[in-house]
Amino acid sequence: MKYVVLLGDGMADYPTEKLGGKTPLQCAFTPFMDQIAAEGTLGRVDTIPAGLNPGSDVATLSVLGYDPLENYTGRGPLEAASMGIAIEPNDMVYRCNLVTIGDKESPGAFMDDFTAGHISTEEAREIILDINKELGLPPYRFFPGVGYRHLFVWRDAPDAPETTAPHDITGKPIAEYIPRGNSFEEINSIMRRAGEILLNHPVNAKRKNAGKKQANAIWLWGQGRKPQIVPLTQKYALSGGMISAVDLLKGIGIIAGLKVFPVEGATGYIDTNYDGKAKMALDILNFMDFVFVHLEAPDEMGHEGNAAGKIQAIELFDEKIVGPILNKIGSFGEYRIIVLSDHPTPLDLKTHVGDPSPFAVLSSIKEENKAAGLPFNEITAKESSILISPGHLLMEKFIKDWKTIVS
Repeated sequence: MKYVVLLGDGMADYPTEKLGGKTPLQCAFTPFMDQIAAEGTLGRVDTIPAGLNPGSDVATLSVLGYDPLENYTGRGPLEAASMGIAIEPNDMVYRCNLVTIGDKESPGAFMDDFTAGHISTEEAREIILDINKELGLPPYRFFPGVGYRHLFVWRDAPDAPETTAPHDITGKPIAEYIPRGNSFEEINSIMRRAGEILLNHPVNAKRKNAGKKQANAIWLWGQGRKPQIVPLTQKYALSGGMISAVDLLKGIGIIAGLKVFPVEGATGYIDTNYDGKAKMALDILNFMDFVFVHLEAPDEMGHEGNAAGKIQAIELFDEKIVGPILNKIGSFGEYRIIVLSDHPTPLDLKTHVGDPSPFAVLSSIKEENKAAGLPFNEITAKESSILISPGHLLMEKFIKDWKTIVS
């Protein structure tokens, strides 16, 4: 049996006036996801336990079969795993975004762009390394990542303050969301000192001259200590691979025992290498049992409130990833393939919400399919009688006992 997980990050949405009262999934042309839903089994999965932030970290842990209430410590240490950063149990790892703060020197300063204008990896690396030269003295250390996404590690750290994801506060005043609580003074001091370094940084000078947004601040959030997780590969006695451009997903994959396979040109944005991801997934299935393909683009478009962009990202996901894999999966023998969104990222809210998301599973075993003939979207999924809650139960059923879901 081959197992394929195709995840369109933030693909689910709410009906919006931008699209005449429909969702992007309803508007997008998605013949292959519709085929999986129509011939297979359509339902919803509740990936976000009550009380937890509806982030991709929590949602992806659920998708892979881990109860976030037991296994989630924070986003930072998951990304550290993907970057090969050694973490001790008493360390605290923060996600470190390069961001653009609007009206930075005024009381009305606001989160203008949580990606600093989608700053390039090369530009960001230069900035983070310079910040580390100035501020990276024990017990602190900054590590460059991809694009605007980086890490800050505090060795032997005290308990962390309450922090807020920058993508949740686009356009909002930052004064209401700066870290507060345990050790907040140290964290806020680090953020302030980094901003002073960025004020006259050469990279920002070049970006300003080019009419681009400047990375004029860092934003620390998503902190946590090293999690203790039993690998999925060990739990189910299988081999598997992870394909993603995002360090967070790579880190979760590594902790779950999956081998991360890089794809040239994978960017974590709408310009990613869709064809390369599909080809890599099919190559992996030649020698592994399980493959997880992640696409970040729909989520990024949701954060931007870009309706046309989100529809385009969904259609490219369907055409260039779902379609090629679906068309060739039968050549490997028996299989189950699932397509899903990890959480909604509504265009009108520009942030994640914790509502259940649609999923569809197609099995090569005929009696494992409901075959209700419904297309893949939030509305038809809600009409289905299937809701898997809590969401971490989905993977156990998908791998071991899918027949019980459709019986």
